[in-house]
Amino acid sequence: MRDCYKILGVRSDASAAEIKRAYRKKAKFLHPDLNNGETAEEFKELVAAYETLSDIKTRSLFDESNLFKNNFTFKKEKKDTFDYRKWLLGRTDDESRAKLIFFDLLHDREDEAVKEFKRMNMERVNFKLSRWVVQEDFMDYGFILAEELVLRQEYYDAAILLEQIIQMEYKYDYFRLFFPEVLSLARHILRNNIEGACNTEMALDAWERALDLNLGKEDDIFFLQKMAEAYKKIGDYQTAAVCLEEAKKIGN
Repeated sequence: MRDCYKILGVRSDASAAEIKRAYRKKAKFLHPDLNNGETAEEFKELVAAYETLSDIKTRSLFDESNLFKNNFTFKKEKKDTFDYRKWLLGRTDDESRAKLIFFDLLHDREDEAVKEFKRMNMERVNFKLSRWVVQEDFMDYGFILAEELVLRQEYYDAAILLEQIIQMEYKYDYFRLFFPEVLSLARHILRNNIEGACNTEMALDAWERALDLNLGKEDDIFFLQKMAEAYKKIGDYQTAAVCLEEAKKIGN
């Protein structure tokens, strides 16, 4: 196999987040469906490289292989005397905290990134990562952060983050080939994980937001029915009836 790092265009010490983003970025240009099949071999090679580096075991085997040792030149980067992460940690403004979250996400500090993201969401009512980073970076790394939140069963935060990404995609058309993956994750969380993972008010908020995501009639009916159940649970039978009526209208 050729050098997987070179194929993806990343360093040998690239984080999982960097590898994911590099793959998506290249795949959008090499996908055969967008090039009349002319890039099929290149795309196949890209997929193989990504599959190798995205799995811890296969990446480790690749790194240790003689082929890799013989054909890859390790370059030790000169260490900067300026500690960027330490500098960010010492600042309390929203921009610095947002950049710290993404910095940690890119440097194998996923736990710290999730912890800081949740802390900022609790302390800052209007805190939004999208305000402080380039839109493409937010959509890529925001999706990776959402995946990390799901792994830690932080479903409400993941749903709200995915909502921002989806709304951006409708306006910007950035993910393209990978957008179904984004929608699939959001749909799965909203249908299977929100209920019981947070309080009734938060669940209602998530389902109500979901109605603006254009996930489809079947999903909208599901969300409205769930909202009706939640409103009945808190004693608001009038709003519950409105939700059921809206679901009925969509179904007809």
